[in-house]
Amino acid sequence: MNLDLLDEVREQARVKAEAQRRVEQKQRSKLRPRQFQVVDLVMRKAHPYQLKNKVSPKWTDPFRVVEALENGAYRLETLKGGAIPRTWNGVNLKFYFS
Repeated sequence: MNLDLLDEVREQARVKAEAQRRVEQKQRSKLRPRQFQVVDLVMRKAHPYQLKNKVSPKWTDPFRVVEALENGAYRLETLKGGAIPRTWNGVNLKFYFS
């Protein structure tokens, strides 16, 4: 009986894989890649623990890009020169205009 249902199970798996591929393609089309240069001023997305209530700012103080790494990762420093301990993905950053 399982052998009789094998073609049907394969077809369901193919349809599910195609649906997943279309969802991924749709999400990638909405992604806006950002390229930052060294010495650009950026703001980073606030962590949930930094949000005290729903009107708290969603982006934190401006930072300076120190180094651009592969795959959209960036090293940041504060405007006073203090290094930020980890890298940040470009998705979590946006340009700061003063």
